[in-house]
Amino acid sequence: MQSPPLVAVVDDDSLVRSSLMGLLRSMGLQARAFDSAEAFLAGSNEAVDCVISDMQMPGMSGLALQRVIRANRPALPVIFMTAFPDAMTRKRALADGAGCYLEKPCSADDLSRCLDRALNL
Repeated sequence: MQSPPLVAVVDDDSLVRSSLMGLLRSMGLQARAFDSAEAFLAGSNEAVDCVISDMQMPGMSGLALQRVIRANRPALPVIFMTAFPDAMTRKRALADGAGCYLEKPCSADDLSRCLDRALNL
């Protein structure tokens, strides 16, 4: 039996990480939390099937994280969530290959649709 996909949650806000972890698990997915882009990149993340990242974090931004992911694992889906939506940043993220750009708080249905597309479920 194949194990459920593993989704990495990268967000500096512990409440967001915690709530997303619970939501992902309720969707039947595995989830691993990281409090920064740097922590994600430093961790063992070869088994990750999708990344959900905040856009604005101390240190490395979500866009910078996406560039590193694209350079190392171009097929790894990235979904962005932000409390500070910006049309130019959205356009840039999507042009660079992000699967979705969601505003916080987003609905479970919107996130589920993005994950279904990203993971081909």
